[in-house]
Amino acid sequence: MSGWEDRVAFVTGGVSGLGLGLAKAFSDAGMRLALSYRNEDYRTKAAEWFAANGREEPLWVWLDVTDRARFAEVADEVEAHFGAVHVLCNNAGVSVFGDTAEASYGDYDWIMGVNFGGVVNGLVSFLPKLRKAGGRRHVTNVASMAAYLSGPQAGIYTASKFAVRGLTESLRYNLAPHGIGCSLVCPALIATNAWDSAFRRPGEFADSGFGEVDREQLTQFGKVFEAGMDPHEAGRRILAGMSANDGMGRGTVFTHPEFAEDFKAIYEDSLAALPDEEAPPERLEVERMRREANRAALAGKVISLDDLS
Repeated sequence: MSGWEDRVAFVTGGVSGLGLGLAKAFSDAGMRLALSYRNEDYRTKAAEWFAANGREEPLWVWLDVTDRARFAEVADEVEAHFGAVHVLCNNAGVSVFGDTAEASYGDYDWIMGVNFGGVVNGLVSFLPKLRKAGGRRHVTNVASMAAYLSGPQAGIYTASKFAVRGLTESLRYNLAPHGIGCSLVCPALIATNAWDSAFRRPGEFADSGFGEVDREQLTQFGKVFEAGMDPHEAGRRILAGMSANDGMGRGTVFTHPEFAEDFKAIYEDSLAALPDEEAPPERLEVERMRREANRAALAGKVISLDDLS
């Protein structure tokens, strides 16, 4: 028994790449699924896997995650179809590369709108459903190792994933008192077509500061993804993280092991950047109260401003 049997999970972008890997892992654990899609060919291929493996066919829902009105409709459709919703997995995203110093408003609006705005829309639309449901419930927000590691070719993408990280880490304190687990997922290289988002850029965001897409160059870069982790394996690792710690899940789920050097450098650089001096007692007390409030929230207490002053 997995502990997830008959839980209803909604996964955005659940018909290809990591989203489909998550859907397969959730199905392996006995969950019932609603999967959003935009590409009919991807949906058809995903359906073939469920049929070939004798699994219950998911509820397929067309969704642009930036469309708030449609997101609200989808939440109602999923609840009406299954009777309850227990797991929200905000997975859909776009990966776009270019010199951030040259970026246009269109670049910011598109990437942030999907990668961060899509998570926001999922939370606003589905959290009321999860709070109504009983038993084991969970929110899983898929970010990226870019939520920790920045670089010269993915500034807006990185900003969007830092935002998802900050939101999710804070949300965990708010959901714990309601018995809802919350996990931030930071995967690295996965064998998907995530690299080709620029080929599917919506017309309303066509004005890009990155210039015209060099199809040959981007396709060559895409070969790097062939070395990535199998999406189904990544999905299993994410589900294991969601299942940890008495069912409330790990706060952060890392799927890949190859980043110890980076985290060591972040730790050492951060400590070195702190002023080498004693803080006054009154400020130390403020931070003590903050840490205590965080621990209390994870233990099930609803925290107010009174707990921080």
